[in-house]
Amino acid sequence: MDEVEVLVAHSERATLRVGEVFLKVDADQARIDAEVEAMSLAPVPTPEILWRRPPVLALAALPGTALGRLGGPSTGSPAAWAAAGAALRELHDAPPPAREGRAGRSGAALAAELDDECELLVASGLLPAGLVTRNRRAAEAALRPWTAAFTHGDLQVAHVFVDGDEVTGVIDWSEAGRGDALYDLATLTLGHEEHLDDVLAGYGTGVDLDVVRAWWSLRSLLTVRWLVEHGFDPFAPGCEVDVLRSRT
Repeated sequence: MDEVEVLVAHSERATLRVGEVFLKVDADQARIDAEVEAMSLAPVPTPEILWRRPPVLALAALPGTALGRLGGPSTGSPAAWAAAGAALRELHDAPPPAREGRAGRSGAALAAELDDECELLVASGLLPAGLVTRNRRAAEAALRPWTAAFTHGDLQVAHVFVDGDEVTGVIDWSEAGRGDALYDLATLTLGHEEHLDDVLAGYGTGVDLDVVRAWWSLRSLLTVRWLVEHGFDPFAPGCEVDVLRSRT
């Protein structure tokens, strides 16, 4: 029998790998519904759906390896990063789904959430006030009107699989929907600023780099406390807290 490898596990959901099959366990069926719909609409490679028996979704493993991981070196070549950028442009140019995704929150809603989160980060002692204030100011550029695009919503570098210089698939579509395209670009390059130019070589023009950098601050501020509460370490080298420090 194949070993069971736990890829991600917290109180909301878990992803396991058994041989060549990924098993996603999620009690929120609306989230699984959104993932299945997004994969059916996305114009980029996605895992094959093998079966679905709530609360489990079974997906075929993708060939190749993840482009990299947050807090670690990228295993992908510059050409692989450029291919990821090209695939992202193809996604963003596709007709957006009706559903609003994680990247679809309005500037006003994000500003209110961000202000509350910054207050909690300081009050809890997780982060020093100066670091939070400087990044809150830097995040302001992301809080502007944007044109709705088909966004992945959680395009971490570990969610893009490559074989050589080709993208073989993108996983974890539960946050997909209408949203800000630059949020995806920022999420993909979070902690890997050295590959931003490679991604843009594949993605093309029309990217406001100040907004991408603002999203680095905004996303990191919004996730630090959640990560700590769910057993992850945003203080590890190269992860969210280092991203916040690098922004200032």
